[in-house]
Amino acid sequence: MKYKSDIEIAREASKKPIHEIGAKLGIPSASLVPYGHDKAKLSQDFIRSVQGRENGKLILVTAINPTPAGEGKTTTTVGLGDGLNRIGKNAAICIREASLGPCFGMKGGAAGGGHAQVVPMEEMNLHFTGDFHAITSAHNLLSAMIDNHIYWGNTLEIDVRRVVWRRVIDMNDRALRDIMTSLGGVPNGFPRQTGFDITVASEVMAILCLANDLEDLQNRLGEIIVAYRRDRSPVYCRDIKADGAMTVLLKDAMQPNLVQTLENSPAFVHGGPFANIAHGCNSAIATTTALKLADYVVTEAGFGADLGAEKFMNIKCRKAGIAPDAVVIVATVRAMKMNGGVAKADLGPENVEAVQQGCPNLGRHIANVKSFGVPVVVAINHFVTDTDAEIQAVQAYVAQQGSEAILSRHWEHGSAGSEALARKVVELAESGMSHFAPLYPDNMPLFQKIETIAKQIYHADEVLADHKIRAQLAEWEKAGYGHLPICMAKTQYSFTTDPSRRGAPTGHSVPVREVRLSAGAGFVVVICGEIMTMPGLPRVPSAEAIMLNTQGQIEGLF
Repeated sequence: MKYKSDIEIAREASKKPIHEIGAKLGIPSASLVPYGHDKAKLSQDFIRSVQGRENGKLILVTAINPTPAGEGKTTTTVGLGDGLNRIGKNAAICIREASLGPCFGMKGGAAGGGHAQVVPMEEMNLHFTGDFHAITSAHNLLSAMIDNHIYWGNTLEIDVRRVVWRRVIDMNDRALRDIMTSLGGVPNGFPRQTGFDITVASEVMAILCLANDLEDLQNRLGEIIVAYRRDRSPVYCRDIKADGAMTVLLKDAMQPNLVQTLENSPAFVHGGPFANIAHGCNSAIATTTALKLADYVVTEAGFGADLGAEKFMNIKCRKAGIAPDAVVIVATVRAMKMNGGVAKADLGPENVEAVQQGCPNLGRHIANVKSFGVPVVVAINHFVTDTDAEIQAVQAYVAQQGSEAILSRHWEHGSAGSEALARKVVELAESGMSHFAPLYPDNMPLFQKIETIAKQIYHADEVLADHKIRAQLAEWEKAGYGHLPICMAKTQYSFTTDPSRRGAPTGHSVPVREVRLSAGAGFVVVICGEIMTMPGLPRVPSAEAIMLNTQGQIEGLF
């Protein structure tokens, strides 16, 4: 049987005008700022007006470590939201915006799949409402103002060797990782070594995704440390006087975007920090607002639970004052086979033994998520090649871990295929079983926080960090930043820092290459192993297959 592609299904969607979608959540048309007929931004005035309401139930969707076989975390998030609406709940979905970098690199799109998608699919995967462009512009305005300040006399006495603020672009471009600027003589300024990160790794992105409102946004922008003087004292964004103009550029981007699923469920799509190099969650303002408007809010955290869910619990929940009522861990039979040692080309034939050998990766994630005090259900995202025996093997393993695995066929059947999962989620969320607590307290020393994550989540034996890194952490603690949470930058493909090690390895070390203080966002970034904050394109990028057809339609987006 030939299945339609995601983009073919998306084109056939019966979309409703965006004001009708807003009405499902009690949002008046006057509080929506339309961007065409099928997407809109939610006004700040309306957001302020609903803050006194009680919160709905918060459901986090996370996953096992990603494999080339595919897991379908966003697809499951969308399918679950549709399923909850199908069984009579008033549900909204909160996911991140897509970055152009991976869209033209390996992923080719990020709006769900099959009959569990958010639309308009093409626009969401491209420029959408311009939020990422605004973030890129605000970030690089600060970069320009730093170099301009140095050029015109440097009254702040910035040490040009210690400018820590890099530039960003929303594209995978390895050539920009390490560069020299201001070459060409006196008119162009003082040459220095710097580089680019991808926009989704920008501290401005993290700040927008954690800020409560525009005032909080400007305060956080002002707290960004951009450079140091010769005496090692910090220079802040507010010293450069860039925070006001940056806030102006981000004024509209700060407003959450409302769109819809194929089944016309409301979906807030806002913010997009990567989970392997940033904190991996959609904006706090979108999630907290949705909780005031819906009975159930389904949100996701990027990549596997060792990255996205850990940061959701330890960073986003801590900063936004929220807690999940239940957690869904997405797994597939195909991914279990790959974790059991089967090559991607050999995933078709039934192999129950490989499924069983790969399940410990899922088991590790179940135990990790439960350690936060929240109830867990596993969603088996169904593929047509899965056999009954393979599905039963996963379900039997999960039962041994004290949880339940529900087969979900939302990709093929939409909400009709996710009804069983939705009912189980409601059972867990309304059971009162969630007793959420972060993994570590605020007052734990920074290096000990890193060790806690490495040992309790990754099951590593030790953290390897040289004296320079440990001294830097101690210096930040003396400066008053010791209470901040940790944002680990690590490969998404493994519990270790080696992307080729699948399963649930133990007895490994976590090497820390660099630490960065994100004082405005309010966390410390810990860069581990070979992870890059500016990805490169693969040998055959998705961009090669993305084009306009003869009807003027976009082809190549998944």
